[in-house]
Amino acid sequence: PVLDTEDAWVSVEGPVSIVELALEQKRIHYPLVEHQFVLCTVLYAIMRFSLKSVKPLSLFDSKGKNAFFKDLTSIQLLPSGDMDPNVLSIRQQFLLKVVSAAVQTLCSSQRDKEVSEEELFPFEKGKNWPTLAADLAQYLQISEDLVRRHYVCELYSYGMDHLGEE
Repeated sequence: PVLDTEDAWVSVEGPVSIVELALEQKRIHYPLVEHQFVLCTVLYAIMRFSLKSVKPLSLFDSKGKNAFFKDLTSIQLLPSGDMDPNVLSIRQQFLLKVVSAAVQTLCSSQRDKEVSEEELFPFEKGKNWPTLAADLAQYLQISEDLVRRHYVCELYSYGMDHLGEE
């Protein structure tokens, strides 16, 4: 971008402006940032719901694993559309575990204390875990419908029929 400056500012001495510093920075490779975001979301879900026996790096193939340790400004080869069926199966199982754990946490606390979702997850206001899992399914190349159907089945199995109908 071209930055027009007035003549009075040209002769000013001092530290470099923050705008000039920002323009000198290398541009990031956005798909690599998205890839890192997926890993962070996976790790947060594992931590939030205390999911046992989940190995986060097993959800990614070798290209995906290598991309985590590269500079965000470098252009990396990210996983293509063709995925190993075993990796897809592990991803699907993980997403279904997240949905099951979210519904179980919500329903068990509501039965105990009649607590709303906002009170149960105070730092996650507006974060709907089953919806987040469905959004994450796009990145992990898993069918969103499969995740949503599992969510509805979980709601019905915990007696939350009114939510399942919605």
